[in-house]
Amino acid sequence: MRIQRLIIGLLILLGSASGIAAHCASTDKPLKVGFVMVGPATDYGYNHAHNLGRLYLQSHLPNIQTTVAENIPESAEVERVMEKMISQGNRLIFSTSYGYLEPAERVAKRHPEVTFMQTWRPSKLKNMGCYAAYQYEPLYAVGVVAGKMTKKNSIGFVCAHPVPLLIQNINAFTLGARSVNPKVKVRVVWTNSWSDPATEAEATKGLIDSGVDMLGCVLDSPLTVAKTAEKNHIMFFGTQADLHEIAPNYWLTGSRFNWDRTYFNIAKAVQDRTWKPTAQMLGMKEGAVELCSFGKLVPTALQKQATASAEQVKQGKKIIFLGPLKDREGKHRLAAGQAADPKLMSEMNWFVEGVDGTLPKR
Repeated sequence: MRIQRLIIGLLILLGSASGIAAHCASTDKPLKVGFVMVGPATDYGYNHAHNLGRLYLQSHLPNIQTTVAENIPESAEVERVMEKMISQGNRLIFSTSYGYLEPAERVAKRHPEVTFMQTWRPSKLKNMGCYAAYQYEPLYAVGVVAGKMTKKNSIGFVCAHPVPLLIQNINAFTLGARSVNPKVKVRVVWTNSWSDPATEAEATKGLIDSGVDMLGCVLDSPLTVAKTAEKNHIMFFGTQADLHEIAPNYWLTGSRFNWDRTYFNIAKAVQDRTWKPTAQMLGMKEGAVELCSFGKLVPTALQKQATASAEQVKQGKKIIFLGPLKDREGKHRLAAGQAADPKLMSEMNWFVEGVDGTLPKR
């Protein structure tokens, strides 16, 4: 009997040990993270910036495996791709394009065990958070450079869709330019597509023919506009990424995303089970957006002025959208001393003075 009790005790201990080992093994499983992108990760623009963040996450956070799906249109195709990612064991999915929200929400409702993070647009689902970067912040400083550098006071801006996010960018850039040169006019052309190189080239050439002496864009990939500007000896400012290597002779500066710490912090919170479905609105202060390098055309004194302007925005000493502020029709949008609140920013459908371009009526 004594031997039997010893055997039973040993079996219990072994069982407990195996249970502990199983528990350790389960907690040691890597967190699989999926990224869905609307374009190629090599576009040297919007998707490239997200992919750099993915690679940073993969190399800096232990126990992480990432996968990426590229060139996924803003359609029902998003659902199929996300469902496949989930079947492969991904438990955190970054939905990186503006138009992914609705299909991502449908998938999220079917999989409450999976955490979703959607760019730019918040959701009310308990397993879906939102993250965005105030791209317009460094664009104010870019505008300061543009306002000083233009000779014709005519600047072209090729943009994708007339959504609040892009309108914020155009307005902030224009406010920066006109803060140093009130004569500046910014001509906006919409392509109505995040990526359409043929239309982008046509829009760029049209702006050049109209007499602009400087070009910029907010598109998934700025490559077409940058290369066309360089070829035609037109000064160029960028968004999404630093393009000084693409337009070495006519590059001025630009704004760029930096998703490194954002992706690290979100994945770490999921690992630690501290994640909450909040909307993370990030700016220069958090390092999510930055002012790019300066091109050789930009005088040293102007580089210092633009850098100082960007630093003021970063420290909260300069509020870009601060009243008194009127739109281009003369309507007062912000009273004296009043700063734009999140609601006004998220619904922005008007241009400030100095912008020339069409806007859809609402």
